[in-house]
Amino acid sequence: MALYPKLILDALDQVRYPGTGKSLIEMGMVEDDMKIDGEKVSFSLIFEKPNDPFIKSVVKAAEATIEAMVGEPVQIKGNISVKAKQAPKPEPEKHLSSVKNIIAISSGKGGVGKSTVSANLAVALAAAGYKVGLLDADVFGPSVPKMFNLEDARPYLENIDGRELIIPAEKYGVKTLSVGFFIAPGTATVWRGSMAGNALKQLIGDAHWGELDYFLIDLPPGTSDIHLTVMQTIAITGAIVVSTPQEVALADAIKGIDMFRNEKVNVPILGLVENMAWFTPAELPENKYYIFGKDGVKNLSQQMDVPLLAQIPIVQSICEGGDSGKPVALNTESITGMAFAELAANVIKATEERNNNQPASQKIKMKK
Repeated sequence: MALYPKLILDALDQVRYPGTGKSLIEMGMVEDDMKIDGEKVSFSLIFEKPNDPFIKSVVKAAEATIEAMVGEPVQIKGNISVKAKQAPKPEPEKHLSSVKNIIAISSGKGGVGKSTVSANLAVALAAAGYKVGLLDADVFGPSVPKMFNLEDARPYLENIDGRELIIPAEKYGVKTLSVGFFIAPGTATVWRGSMAGNALKQLIGDAHWGELDYFLIDLPPGTSDIHLTVMQTIAITGAIVVSTPQEVALADAIKGIDMFRNEKVNVPILGLVENMAWFTPAELPENKYYIFGKDGVKNLSQQMDVPLLAQIPIVQSICEGGDSGKPVALNTESITGMAFAELAANVIKATEERNNNQPASQKIKMKK
């Protein structure tokens, strides 16, 4: 008489699991991988845990019952494999679920004032009455602590709903976190890409950002795996690309625009910001000196069909504000303060258009 699966299954239906008193068949412990090769029978038993205390006794009982009930020469000893039941994969955690708009601020190259724009935009949005968060994702060159005069800040952990979460530092109405808070000033961050990515994931997912209208992410310059990590971790509402008017910066800005439009990233671009658009001396506020070229980003916005959100002039107060930890946007009566207020207004408008499924377009008008 040939061996066949039902003979074996009928025998296993008589074997009880000591923990419940139910048969192995009732509990679904027999894997659907049975093989019969002549007199040799092999299959797997599935247990809830890899260290189940009844594994040995159940396997021995299964071997003995099959030998007794089949009534044919059967090779079963040593042929029963043991597996632990795999826990279902948890659904991806919804990071920043209480944040309405997440905006990535990027630049094709360093030195164009991206972090200055990020910090002042955050302050301008907060001054307009919005709840704002700012993540300094420039892991290898964090500057937000200095710009907010928070170099001595050391965020702490607090137990919230059973989780130990990082509490962001807060100043000028802006909640901020930066890798710079966790390393000594003047210390280089010598990390591989994976380490930097994990650090950012922690600052995003293991921090208590709370309810925010705008969450700004100051990305590192260029295009890298850190950008991909951020884009894959959270749903970005839109991106802002910062550049100066000079040709070498514009060439890199084009690459930055292409990165967000790449199908692997596919993040809408809210617009461009032309930083250092012209120099205006404090004593001659009506004068404009185009030391880096004129309207380079403005022209690029037309070529790339991307809105121009603002043109930010150079004045001494921008440098002084960044060094002293008082963003120039705090002074709403200054030339640059008004420029950042205009930027904030245009970002709000572009975001609303994006959320209403109406792409931000060249309809955004610059204030005279």
